[in-house]
Order: sequence, then C-alpha cells, then structure tokens
Amino acid sequence: MSEMSFEQMLEESLKTIHNGEVVEGTVIDVKEDEIVLNIGYKADGIISRNEYTNDSNADLRELVHVGDTMEAKVLKVNDGDGQVALTYKKLAAEKGNKRLEEAFNNQEVLRAPVTQVLSGGLSVVVDEARVFIPASLVSDTYEKNLEKFAGQEIEFVITEFNPRRRRIIGDRKQLLVAQKAEQQRELFERIHVGDVLEGVVKNITDFGAFVDLGGADGLLHISEMSWGRVENPKKVFNVGDKLRVLLKGINGNKIALSLKFEDENPWLTAAEKYAVGNIVEGRVARMTDFGAFVELEPGVDALLHVSQISHEHVDKPSDVLQVGQEIEAKVVDFNGEDKKISLSMKALQQPAANVDEMPEEVSEEAAAEEAPAEEMTE
Repeated sequence: MSEMSFEQMLEESLKTIHNGEVVEGTVIDVKEDEIVLNIGYKADGIISRNEYTNDSNADLRELVHVGDTMEAKVLKVNDGDGQVALTYKKLAAEKGNKRLEEAFNNQEVLRAPVTQVLSGGLSVVVDEARVFIPASLVSDTYEKNLEKFAGQEIEFVITEFNPRRRRIIGDRKQLLVAQKAEQQRELFERIHVGDVLEGVVKNITDFGAFVDLGGADGLLHISEMSWGRVENPKKVFNVGDKLRVLLKGINGNKIALSLKFEDENPWLTAAEKYAVGNIVEGRVARMTDFGAFVELEPGVDALLHVSQISHEHVDKPSDVLQVGQEIEAKVVDFNGEDKKISLSMKALQQPAANVDEMPEEVSEEAAAEEAPAEEMTE
C-alpha cells in the first residue's frame, strides 16, 4: 500500500459534507457582518449577516461570540473562495415552521414581536419563521393606524398554515373577542343597578357618551350628564376621560349610566334657597313667547312669565331680554313636588307714575305746564 502524504491523511480524516446538510460548529471569529465556524471540514464555514438574521442593521458581534457552538445549514460546499457558505436563518426558519405547525394543530396562543408594519397587516417572527396577520385580524375594532404596533409584542393564534405557499396566517382578533366576552360575563355577574362604577370615555356622540366599564360599554345619555342642561357632549367630555358613574339600568347587554347622583340633586335644598319672597339671581337660559326660563343653578330652572318682566307692556321676552343675560328677580311661587318655580322682575321695580294718583297740587302744576299759552293769559 502506497504511503499517503500528510495532507492526504488530514483530508481523509475530515468529514465530507453536502449542500442542504445540517452541520454543527464552533465560532472561531466574528465580524460585524460575518461569522466564521470551524465545522470539522477542510474549509471553514461562513455565515453572512443576511443568512443569520432579517435585521440588515444587526451587528453580529453583539449576537454571537467566539467559542459559541451553533448549528447551520450548508448552502454551498464551495462558495467560490474555497469556504463553505452556511445559513443559520433558513435552518431556524425550518425549526420555526415546525413550531408554528405544532401551534396551529394545538391552537396554541403565541407571543412574538411585530417586526414589520405592512400596508395590509402586520408581520411577526417566531424562531425566524414569518407569520402574517391581516389588518382585519389585528383587532376586534377598526385600526386606522397599524404603526402603533411596530415593535410591540402581541399575542395571536395560527389560523392557516401552508409553508409551501409561504402562507402562514395569524389571528389576534379572536383572542380579543374571547377576552372581552369573558370580561363582559364577569362584569355582568358583579354589577347591579345603583352601583357606582369607574369608567373611561370611549366615544362621544351628539346624544351621549359611551363609557368603557372594563368588559362592556355603558351609555351616558346627554340627559343624564348633569342636573343642568347639556347642549353638546363633546364640549363637556373628551375621549379618555375617567368618570365615576351611577349604574342606572341594565337591559340585556345594554347598560344605562348617569352622573346625576341623588345626594347632589339641587332640588334637595331648593325649598330653602328659593322660598317665596326670596330675591334670587339667575341666567336666562331660553325663551318662548309666553316667558323666559331662568337657570338659578344647574338643574334648577324657573319661569319668568312675560307679564312679570315689567310694569310696562311686553309683547314677548326677547324684546327686552337676551339668552345668557344675568337677571335679578323675586320668587313668587314655589312647587317642590312638580319642581316648578315662578319669578317676577316686576315685583322688584317701582310702578310707573300715574297722573290720576298724583297729589292735587302736583297735578294742577303739571296741567298748567301742559295748558295752551292763550289759556294762561286769560
């Protein structure tokens, strides 16, 4: 048997490898964009940054260190420079696909960071395997701006798994729907009419505001926002406001709320404040042809009849008063049971002088002033 050279014996002792084979090696050098592995072959293995991670800005020196042991898959036995081209990313993705297949079969809830925001949804990565979550499955409500999810860790389930077509679909919406259904069930089990609850304003309309109670939304109707009148809810509340609300009613899954707490009812002390004969101040809130309604305080309005505005004849209140005007008047009637109060401005005014009621000498003097000159000379 012929003698072999040292190089031939060394080459014979080294293993042979093939494209697609998984090899294990030890990191012997790391650069910013390249990893060098000793894989027990005549040539070292090279993993470029693009074959290690999807992050094109990653510094491999921060992720891998000399002496680390890792597995990789052979891309090319000879990359043209006499070295072995390896991929860590594709091997990790294959393992990730197996992980996703198991999660798909078991309907397991996964958690992963959002790596990319696309026009049609979100992209997340599980063990280097990509999952696409369509915009319609991101939330149980319409999300106008998906950018807010960038970098966030989110939970989802795999609803479609077809790696051959590169179609792996995730669904976050069904988890939120299930979670809210459970929260709603728990909420309805513990709440009762008359309870005082904490909530957050979620949406505001012309007729009221919807308040998130933590499991279900309640409607705070415009008529229940204050003991006084509210013209526009959007001028009173903002989305995100925290409120302490009274649970007024439950009808199926509908909840009616109120901010009109009975211990704050202004009519509880109205009898004393607005007793007949009291002089009060108020603001003209609205007017009709027969009179003006004056707000004495939020929730307490009084009627100033057109006949009680002045001793002089007034056709309609708007001829002498304006909405928003502050006035002073006397309480002439109080009906606590029907919550009605009547006012009079006329009662605070001096009546106009009447000639028939003047003293005789004053009347004669006035008559003399008004008599024709020829009468006075006779």
